[in-house]
Amino acid sequence: MTFRVRSAVRRFGRPMTLLAGLALAASVVAAPASAAPAPPQQPSRHHFSAAAQSFVGATTVRERVARLNAAMAKLPEESGAYNATKLWNQGITGAGSTVATLVSFGDDKVKEVLDTYSREHGLPPANVEVLQPSGAVPACTDPRVDTATCQSWGGETDLDVTMMHAMAPAAKIVVAATPVAETQGFAGLPEMMHAVDYLTEHRVADVISMSFGTTEENFPSFESIKTLDPALERASRAGVTLVASSGDDGPTGSYLQGPGKYPYRVASWPASDPNVTALGGTQLHLDANGARTQPDDLVNAADNGFSEGAGISKAYARPSWQNRVKKITGSTMRAYPDISMEGVQGTSQSAPLFAGVLALAVQANHGRLGQINPALYSKLGPKGTAAGIVDVTKGDNSQHGVEGFKAGPGYDIASGWGTVDASVFVPALVKAVR
Repeated sequence: MTFRVRSAVRRFGRPMTLLAGLALAASVVAAPASAAPAPPQQPSRHHFSAAAQSFVGATTVRERVARLNAAMAKLPEESGAYNATKLWNQGITGAGSTVATLVSFGDDKVKEVLDTYSREHGLPPANVEVLQPSGAVPACTDPRVDTATCQSWGGETDLDVTMMHAMAPAAKIVVAATPVAETQGFAGLPEMMHAVDYLTEHRVADVISMSFGTTEENFPSFESIKTLDPALERASRAGVTLVASSGDDGPTGSYLQGPGKYPYRVASWPASDPNVTALGGTQLHLDANGARTQPDDLVNAADNGFSEGAGISKAYARPSWQNRVKKITGSTMRAYPDISMEGVQGTSQSAPLFAGVLALAVQANHGRLGQINPALYSKLGPKGTAAGIVDVTKGDNSQHGVEGFKAGPGYDIASGWGTVDASVFVPALVKAVR
């Protein structure tokens, strides 16, 4: 294969109308979403995976590539494990598609980092563009910027683009970096939704991946969460496919402020949003040649210190496309995840991996896919392996003393429909969305 790539960096100002409106929604005084024990008051934090946090202190390209190699030891084999390489051999490499990762701060060295990693692992150079649609992004050493948080977001950026590139090596990758750290509650989300609108209005991306989440209980009210929906709805109507990590706290989530987790089941946004395809996390079991030695199962809390997020929203009613599984969920509310991929480094790994699979499908479809959940629930999931859906039947996501959800045959709340065989799933998805 021959790959022709180019990169560019642009900066854009921040229209204040949308941001002001969303910030107003964030400041609305409302009753707490639920009665939870009041933890000690500490600044709210983004929940980074250990892999992203490992980038703290890594300031050179060589140091960042070393962190990538340590965190992504199995990544070169994953494209083969998911049978994406079969599609590459047919010319389906993601060419002509664009996938974006939405992050705070980003990494101004991301192009160099990804190209260095790619040379070492037999991948072509990457076509990477960095945008700052919600305002100029500060440096990690600037005043009033928490350096460790900023560098962890840089690690998240490098991990996201590497996983996208490893799955769809000819896809263009856009890093949409925002200048405010996303933590818990509304913090940082208005800027991110403005970035989604920018990507939509300028027809920048076919797929947007979001490796972040905040507990629904951490908003002023469940209803207030929906003030963030318009940007996602506009993107979906424009044919953009949105994917998000389901979280790493099992069936619970972090308090808005202070240490610890809620002592009962909660849900994470945007994974719980019906506009989004939510990605759970599984474990690949591969031999030295990248071949599976046993079926995938859910990420094991005992081995990894976290469990993939799964649950039932308290904010969003069950969408019609989930009616087929209502007896399984036993709820009138939105259940997630919808599907799962490798997440041993957290579900911030599974979302960009699946975004890469979708980039392959965009090329095969000769255009955007739009919202894929209706097709996933009505046409793909029920067909199982015939549609490239590989069942995940082992594991549960109990964590932090909160009982979670168990994987089982067919659809389940723990893993959604399971995971994918890209070589079958991509053509089946293309057929299903037409």
